[in-house]
Amino acid sequence: PDHWHALQMIDCVNKGMDVWVQKPISVEVIEGQAMLTAARKNKSVVQVGMQRRSTPHLIDAKNRVVDAGLLGDIGMVECYCYYHMRANKNPPEIAVPEGFDYDLWTGPAPMRPFTELTHPRSWRAFMEYGNGILGDMCVHMYDMVRWMLKLGWPSTISSSGGILVQTNSAANISDTQIATFQHPDFPVTWQHRSWGDTPDKDYPWGATIYGENGTLKLSVNKYEFTPRNGGEKLTGTALFEYDKFPEDETEKDLERHVASAVRGHMLNFLRCIESREKPVSDIEEGHISAASCILANLSMQLGRTLKWDPATHTVTGDAEATALLRRKYRDPWTHPEPVHV
Repeated sequence: PDHWHALQMIDCVNKGMDVWVQKPISVEVIEGQAMLTAARKNKSVVQVGMQRRSTPHLIDAKNRVVDAGLLGDIGMVECYCYYHMRANKNPPEIAVPEGFDYDLWTGPAPMRPFTELTHPRSWRAFMEYGNGILGDMCVHMYDMVRWMLKLGWPSTISSSGGILVQTNSAANISDTQIATFQHPDFPVTWQHRSWGDTPDKDYPWGATIYGENGTLKLSVNKYEFTPRNGGEKLTGTALFEYDKFPEDETEKDLERHVASAVRGHMLNFLRCIESREKPVSDIEEGHISAASCILANLSMQLGRTLKWDPATHTVTGDAEATALLRRKYRDPWTHPEPVHV
């Protein structure tokens, strides 16, 4: 789970290893800062599992539409997820399964009662182990947009929402949330609802880039560019490589539409291990995308906009928010410190 990423990755790079770490790289901002510091100190190649950057049809959209300037000036970007993916039940506490070391699994996170939601995958229902739907789904689309449009840190982050509809669930992550990441020339927004209908059934999880000359819709399955004043519509779909990799059709747990992206991402990682270049989803990019989503959750929690200073890794003029950039670790685990990883 996400709450274990930092300690394991830092331990690996301190032993001279190159690492593939899943997104979001951390559950809080200072962990991510420590991970980046450790990777750079050890000159490790660290690839983050944000494979939208290696997705063939999204690379095609970047080349044909964004880099070709077909959008013109961009005024706004919307990212969104309308999957009903939040756990919507309240199961009782049960005995920990035999052979499962729940104390070790929990590690530095707070100890919670064990229920059927705890393990294996539905731990995402709890903020103790992650950052909700922003940390799971927004980080992918926001990172994709940052990559396509060459965006760095947002200057301000604001968010609102909460548990507004699914109030009977044990889950403590939001079922409804809106966030705005302000960049120099335009805002990037996020919206999720784990209830109700999706506005566009073809794009239940994706991003829309609005330019003065057209609109680009993007998802893990396809993209579509529509010029504003007529002209050729450009489209693309996920690449399936059954001819080269017939096992893609029979592998039970494979998400077939992302198989080519995962392969490309892994090849990029392996090539960078040999060349010692930064991978396409370098740890710094993973930190920016994850930390921005974490800051959005803090903004919702505090009820105010956060002004971010990436140079000092503090929230400008907000000591309370800055203190929340770090979570308290459960004994006997020790929180990694950027100054001495």
